[in-house]
Amino acid sequence: MVSKSEREQIISLIHQEVIPAIGCTEPIAVALAVAKATETLGERPEKIEVLLSANILKNAMGVGIPGTDMIGLPIAVALGAIIGKSEYQLEVLRDSTPEAVTAGKKMIEEKRIDIKLKEGTSEKLYIEIQCKSGNKSSCAIICREHTHFVYIASDNEVLLDLKNEADCETEEHSLELNLKKVYEFAISAPLDEIRFILETARINKAAAEQSFEGEYGHQLGKILKGKYERQVMGDSLFSHILSYTSAACDARMAGAMIPVMSNSGSGNQGIAATLPVVVYAEENDKSEEDLIRALMLSHLTVVYIKQNLGRLSALCGCVVAATGSSCGITYLMGGKYEQISFAVKNMIANLTGMICDGAKPSCALKLTSGVSTAVLSAIMAMENKYVTSVEGIIDDDVDTCIRNLTLIGAEGMNETDRLVLDIMTHKS
Repeated sequence: MVSKSEREQIISLIHQEVIPAIGCTEPIAVALAVAKATETLGERPEKIEVLLSANILKNAMGVGIPGTDMIGLPIAVALGAIIGKSEYQLEVLRDSTPEAVTAGKKMIEEKRIDIKLKEGTSEKLYIEIQCKSGNKSSCAIICREHTHFVYIASDNEVLLDLKNEADCETEEHSLELNLKKVYEFAISAPLDEIRFILETARINKAAAEQSFEGEYGHQLGKILKGKYERQVMGDSLFSHILSYTSAACDARMAGAMIPVMSNSGSGNQGIAATLPVVVYAEENDKSEEDLIRALMLSHLTVVYIKQNLGRLSALCGCVVAATGSSCGITYLMGGKYEQISFAVKNMIANLTGMICDGAKPSCALKLTSGVSTAVLSAIMAMENKYVTSVEGIIDDDVDTCIRNLTLIGAEGMNETDRLVLDIMTHKS
């Protein structure tokens, strides 16, 4: 059983990792760092130097920036300086206006923003901002987590310095999770203590429904909800899971000023961990308690896996997030811990190795692949069918399977990550 102290730690962890975000979290985190550096400077900077890890660059090159109809980092940097408020965290650009965008475009045209790769850092999530205005200067550094500042300086005065903390690592959680503990918490925690997770359903479903009304990205969700739902896929629970999940991603990757509830620093992970579970529960008339517990199981599974994988990697985050939603769906189907562990094994056997080639509109395709596999894995699990330990990377122990997944994503695919970035930055 999960002790009271562990329960309190888990609830605190969920509050920390499942938060609202507007826009793709990598360029938004850059805008957050710029906002903090600008606030520290005390005035709008004349010059902004941006130094980023390769993974931040990769995830910010092709994604829309909320409220701008523009793609990429320069406008995110400019708006961070012009209207960004660091207190808003991952909603740092929510006060954007057309006038601010015009001013941002002028800042870009005047070549006041310089964006470079940070050399010599092994950290996959690293953002360093240097702001200058006359004789004044400021610096802000975010490291390892999207909102974790490790260094802030005004001129020569150091206001915060955590850079020597184990290569920018945040304080380790004393809480050690495993899938059994995740499951036991989700099914046994007092309902009033975890009811807050319903906010993920409200926010992410609203994002999908707004997307259906607009024209965002590749419009995959809207396409799936249209004539092909009837002609090809059938007007079914399965097609609704796919259309709602991809629609929310369409809007987010296109830069719509629509908030989503993120998970472990990723809005797409939050979407994929939430919407398949919500749609399944609603269309099967599940109780509010069932939905709460399934959502908590899904989101906490994602948090657990990401703790081992890290914030950014060569592995597409939809692999992890869809694994969470497969657990949630299996629970709603009546599955117990054994079936949920089967679903996890089926997911890892299928999707491990899907590359992350940056945040962009086509992420909706990957999320749709992930959640379709989540449903398939849950169906197999409920028939007590699962990939066994004589097959590939699957082990008898489900937590070892998860370690195998994260080991491949965090270490085995590093060369893949370098090659992907090289391809992306050397297109003709």
